[in-house]
Amino acid sequence: MSNTPGSNPAVWEAESQFPELCEKLREAFKEIVDPELGFNIIQLGLVRNVSIQEDQVVIRMILTTPFCPYGPAMLESTRQKAEETLERPSFIDFGMEAWDFSMMEEGLADDWGLY
Repeated sequence: MSNTPGSNPAVWEAESQFPELCEKLREAFKEIVDPELGFNIIQLGLVRNVSIQEDQVVIRMILTTPFCPYGPAMLESTRQKAEETLERPSFIDFGMEAWDFSMMEEGLADDWGLY
């Protein structure tokens, strides 16, 4: 698998059924910034999947490192932002997959001088 930014984008299962809600959620999630990196959770590709039902939202999310000191606060901010935006109970399904640069938005790593 390539480690090139943008080569491993998140695909939300809710996108096919609720594209307008997913767009609202993406915009809302852009307000949640990783304070150490200075990029939002959408730019970093930390929200790996979103499942929307009538009675709940489940967000599959990872962190850039398992020991991120801001991790718990970012996870809770994400849950709250989803609940506020979509007006239904929201839950975080914390994923254990390792984050890498391929999950970032294409072109973002240029800002870091990586590519």
